[in-house]
Amino acid sequence: MIKPCFYVLMFLCCANVMAQAVNDSVVSDERYLEDQFYIGITYNFLVAQPESVSQRNLSYGLQAGFIKDIPLNHGRTTALGIGLGYGVYSYYSNLLASETADGVVYSVIGDDFKRNKVETHMLEVPFEVRWRNSTPSEYKFWRLYAGVKFGYVFGGRSKLVPNDTPKVSFYNNDIRDFHYGVTLNFGYNTFNLHAYYALNGLFNDGVVLGDESLNSKPLRIGLIFYIL
Repeated sequence: MIKPCFYVLMFLCCANVMAQAVNDSVVSDERYLEDQFYIGITYNFLVAQPESVSQRNLSYGLQAGFIKDIPLNHGRTTALGIGLGYGVYSYYSNLLASETADGVVYSVIGDDFKRNKVETHMLEVPFEVRWRNSTPSEYKFWRLYAGVKFGYVFGGRSKLVPNDTPKVSFYNNDIRDFHYGVTLNFGYNTFNLHAYYALNGLFNDGVVLGDESLNSKPLRIGLIFYIL
């Protein structure tokens, strides 16, 4: 995970320097837009879990996409943003999903395993209300983007890697197809803090661990990088 993140950061820094060089040589007008590509790295939590469930390993996420900017005032400091992107999110824990003839059964396992996770691949649609202090000639500025993000899971998988036996992996139909939550992005220039809190659960309604409902909700915190 460290090497992919390093390469992503290096790419972003180089891309930002090149974009700055191009932008500084162009005379901008007052009808500029903040259309942006974005790449994000997150650490993922699952909140509202049963007490017996705990997270393990590094639960990480990667997201990327494009956002269309729609200014709302003459100074273009307030705007709406709507986009389309892709996200892959992993949640490592001691919650074991086992595929049986009667469906997926959940249990809590001990420490005798290497990795155990739920992973989602999502098509995402972010919608933001955007505040910033940018100008036609200033490309480094403060921003505060708040909004909601809708997601469709087109690939949800549970995977166990034991210590001494082959890994077990399967597509888990208990993972909810449609997700939505609130987002907040705050920062300066390319590097910004990112937070997402889900308003519905990771699993479908009615999924249980023993006699407890699995109402786990994703919380993702990390960095998001914007490239004009």
